[in-house]
Amino acid sequence: MRIEVHVHGTIPLRAEATLPQVEAALRPWLRYIDEENLVDARSVYEDEPGIAFDVKGKTLEICWTGDVGRGFRESIEEALQALCPYAESAVEIEVSYYHDDGQDEFGMVFVGPTPESLHERQKSRMIDDVSGMLARHFTEAEIGEVAALVNQLFEHNWTEKTGSAQSGSTSAPRGLTPAQRRRLH
Repeated sequence: MRIEVHVHGTIPLRAEATLPQVEAALRPWLRYIDEENLVDARSVYEDEPGIAFDVKGKTLEICWTGDVGRGFRESIEEALQALCPYAESAVEIEVSYYHDDGQDEFGMVFVGPTPESLHERQKSRMIDDVSGMLARHFTEAEIGEVAALVNQLFEHNWTEKTGSAQSGSTSAPRGLTPAQRRRLH
């Protein structure tokens, strides 16, 4: 079964990142869509730039829509994870799946240079999302209490992860978070 997917976001790259390095990192995605390079990785919609490497601005601009099937989720996550060493700062990339039956899925994949930067970006995004939902019903002070709790949960989680890694556990923080599957009706 084929579905339409849209991948969107901008990744700030380190000054020393080169086009060949970025293309090598994105190889799982390029291989999936049967393309050799970024220039040929066009979106199905002409008004979208696809996957564009900005040499001057040192960014990777992604606004790509394609028709995909099984295995795409793994390919995109592997490709974006491979970009982590070239990222200047942590960002989220939106991945939206549009099913024919209207059961769309929206998720995010986080890309960043270090586990710490990824953790901070995920925490910041979570606080923004939760605060936005609560803003309709609660005061700023009440939202602040919830944001403080979310911050505390993230700090506790980080302490557990880094403590496990230091004690010899193999469950060190990952470079990327799988897309959150959320069905809308």
